[in-house]
Amino acid sequence: MSGSTGGHTPTPVGVARAAGGRAGAVHGTWPPPSTAHPVPSQAPAPVPSPLHPAERLAEAWPLRDFIELGALDSAVPCARHRTRRILWEWHLTQLSDNVELVADELLTNAVSASRSLHWPYPVRMWLLSNRSSVLIMVWDANPKPPVRIDPADDAESGRGLLLVDAIAARWDWYALPDAGGKVIRALITG
Repeated sequence: MSGSTGGHTPTPVGVARAAGGRAGAVHGTWPPPSTAHPVPSQAPAPVPSPLHPAERLAEAWPLRDFIELGALDSAVPCARHRTRRILWEWHLTQLSDNVELVADELLTNAVSASRSLHWPYPVRMWLLSNRSSVLIMVWDANPKPPVRIDPADDAESGRGLLLVDAIAARWDWYALPDAGGKVIRALITG
């Protein structure tokens, strides 16, 4: 696990596919993450070129945190608690309620997606911030796209992506054909 204000910089991979949310096309400082597990001893050496994708990512999102969790019932509350502590550390408590809720929903879906596979793969979550917005990225090993449904009024579940859509400035997902699985990401702004 990398530190919350430095450590591993996820590097862009692939091309993102918009799958909903309010944003449509992906552009600007909305880079896709790498789902490679960060290992400090394998961290890439800094590259002096200002055009290097990892440097652009680091400039756009100078505050970064990563956690990998088992696809267990305890993963979601653990991630929510961690999110609250990281936002406090980053002095972004004004975004805490919305970030925690969206992270909770994305992790719940990721745990469920992982459990639907023959082997329960772990789930991974990144929190990135430019000190005014927070980008939440969640990876699970199931390549199937997230499905937004309109649940019945008395349904006990199924509203997660509706909440993400209502709270996030934008959200989308993309598959990782080479690495496997998918990443769902949501941007929370102040």
